[in-house]
Amino acid sequence: MYVFSVNATTAKDFDAFHTGDEVPFIVYINFKDLFGAEQLCHLYLLQQGFNKPVIEKRKLIDKKFLQNPKLVEADKALKEALDSGYSIQIFSAH
Repeated sequence: MYVFSVNATTAKDFDAFHTGDEVPFIVYINFKDLFGAEQLCHLYLLQQGFNKPVIEKRKLIDKKFLQNPKLVEADKALKEALDSGYSIQIFSAH
């Protein structure tokens, strides 16, 4: 599994964001290959209505952490990514 720090722009107004605002995300992708995980990260953000996703940072999450039940239960996004294949967290500010 990979975790990405990503910035993308909004395509339309929603919640506290206006069209064209740059929004920070943390995206978990449960995929073995870095290139494929990056492509899925871009695709999922585009599907959610965001434009121009730019991956700022990327990190492989070691299997030993994914196999630790206490850690997985404590991190909702990590658990969601293990269950569904991905998780997207949006932040209101950098």
